Amino acid sequence: MTDAGQDKDAEFAEYFAARAAQLRRVAYALCGDWHLAEDLVQHTFVQLYRHWRRIQATTLDAYTRRTLLNAYLSNRRVSKRERIVADVPDHPGAEPSGGPETDVLALLAQLPPRQRAVIVLRHLEDLPIAEVAELVGISEGSVKSQTSRGLALLRSRLVEEA
Repeated sequence: MTDAGQDKDAEFAEYFAARAAQLRRVAYALCGDWHLAEDLVQHTFVQLYRHWRRIQATTLDAYTRRTLLNAYLSNRRVSKRERIVADVPDHPGAEPSGGPETDVLALLAQLPPRQRAVIVLRHLEDLPIAEVAELVGISEGSVKSQTSRGLALLRSRLVEEA
C-alpha cells in the first residue's frame, strides 16, 4: 500500500475512533435496539470507507449522518421488527425495567420513522433546521411542523403515563 493509502486509512481510523460512539448513540435513539444500532453504524462506516477518498472534509459529518439516516429509513421499510428465535416462547417476555430514559425511548419508538429521525437529529444531535431538512429530504417548514407534532405527541404520552 502506498503512503497516501496508509495516510487515508489512518485518517479513517481516527475518524472512526472519534465518531463511532456518538453514531451508536444516535442510531440507538433512531431504532431503539442496540444490536440494530450496531448494524446501522457498521453499515455506515462500511459505506464511508468505500467512498473515503472522494468525501470532502467539510462535508464528512453530514455525509456520515446522511448515510446513517438512509440506512435506518431503508431498514424500517425492509423489516417490520421481525425477530428470529430458535424456540418460540410460551409467554411474552417481561418488559425491561428502567428509568425515565427507557420511557422516552419507548415513546420515540411509537413515532413514525421520519418524525422520529427529525426529533433525534434536532434534539440529540442538536442540528439546525436547515441541515435536518437537507438530511431528511424535506422542507424546513416540514422539519418545524414534524418536530412540533412529534414533541406534542411525546408530551401527551408522557402525561398519560404519569
